[in-house]
Amino acid sequence: MSVQGACACGQVQYEVDEFFTPVIHCNCDTCRSVLGTPFNSVAGAKRAHFRVVAGQEKLKFFESSPGKSRYFCGECGTHLYGKKAGQENLIVRVGTLRDDPGIRGGMHIWTSHRKAWLGYEGLAEYDEWQPGRG
Repeated sequence: MSVQGACACGQVQYEVDEFFTPVIHCNCDTCRSVLGTPFNSVAGAKRAHFRVVAGQEKLKFFESSPGKSRYFCGECGTHLYGKKAGQENLIVRVGTLRDDPGIRGGMHIWTSHRKAWLGYEGLAEYDEWQPGRG
């Protein structure tokens, strides 16, 4: 059974038949800079198991490093997946999945690029807004 995913505005939609990696959290400087987040949560899929089912014409991409293209919705800017030239695999931004992919977190990579000031250790957690907000 396929897992569904989409950009924030819903114009680009995709399906993934299966993933071959657990969820991987990449802490590299490029992912952090491009996405504006402390790390990028992805999972690997074979290109043959991934397809854009709506909004192909809305997809834009840029080359973030030699041979690596990052694809995003040209309307809302949501980053959806990345792939390298000549590889049969691609990486899907798991935050864009609409369904539970059945895989869980497996590792953090590029931790040598992690910024200590972005740490999560010991921070308060709330299901929604913090008390007194909203």
